[in-house]
Amino acid sequence: MAGNRKNELRALFSGNVQPAGPAAPADETQPATAASAQPAQPVTAKAPLAEVPRAASGAIKAMGLSLGSITREAEEARALREALTQGERVVELDPDLVDASFVGDRLTDGETDDPDFLALADSIRDSGQQSPILVRPHPEKHGRYQTAYGHRRLNAVRSLGIKVKAIVRPLTDDELVLAQGKENAERRNLSFIERAMFASALADRGFDRKVIGEALAVQKSELSRLIQVAEGVPPVIARAIGPAPKVGRERWMAFGALLEDEAAVQTAQEECRSRRFLEAESDHRFQILFTRLSRKPKPETVKPETLVDAGGRAFAKLKRDGKNARIEFAADVDPAFIDEVAALLAKHHAAFASGREG
Repeated sequence: MAGNRKNELRALFSGNVQPAGPAAPADETQPATAASAQPAQPVTAKAPLAEVPRAASGAIKAMGLSLGSITREAEEARALREALTQGERVVELDPDLVDASFVGDRLTDGETDDPDFLALADSIRDSGQQSPILVRPHPEKHGRYQTAYGHRRLNAVRSLGIKVKAIVRPLTDDELVLAQGKENAERRNLSFIERAMFASALADRGFDRKVIGEALAVQKSELSRLIQVAEGVPPVIARAIGPAPKVGRERWMAFGALLEDEAAVQTAQEECRSRRFLEAESDHRFQILFTRLSRKPKPETVKPETLVDAGGRAFAKLKRDGKNARIEFAADVDPAFIDEVAALLAKHHAAFASGREG
């Protein structure tokens, strides 16, 4: 079954992929899109596509496909069919001509700490890129493109040294953000803190809250919580922790509350440089910092003062505990003396209080 899905996906690309080079990145006014009045026509490649070495796929490999990968392939096939139905062409671009979106939505470093990325690169190496990315002509750099979604596919293809299959569509900033957020919402692969940082970055760039909410597919109240968390956690600390996929909203909100004073932020940054933190995976990194900041400092123990008489004999101890203080008399002190001290204390306290009031 899985093998048939892959064959169907490959068939969708046959005859619909047009190479695009640096010298001719498609018509800049209407780049790589079909005119609304014209039906979609297969695009004949000007040169044969370079064959990507593919590993043999036998029964054992087919049986090894996870349910998640099969579901992903089905979603990608659906998205590709929709694009082709709308008359859009899939072209091949040099990855070096494609820039990232103007706002990031991930806190992972791909090749170094994202197992899913490595699996994606292996899949593309074995079976080719099954789903195109979405790009727009770069609004500021002629001849270049800017990614709306498909950043991991772009990075995976770039690491393999092959061209990236893409749909080029003219997009406004709002449309790019909506497309970027829509893909992430459908794939459900952004963690809470990544969504929070994405929302905050869009807000900082002046995007309307309605657009941000639509991009993340969240209600107004949830969007406010996302931005609240992002504002409470310094970006440098969030990026040091990473996506922390198992950490939800409540714990991130509690973590943000722990970072309200500058001393806590400095403590967290100090811990971020520790060896145990750097060697831990993302969820554990969060827990290391959360535990460190939740640890209450032990109160300093104040030694009691020993009270001695004129002859140097200790008869009591004065113990101070913050604003509280108490006198403990030695066991051999005459009870009559204690009664006299109590009376003197009462008398002197009244005189002291009267003097301060005057």
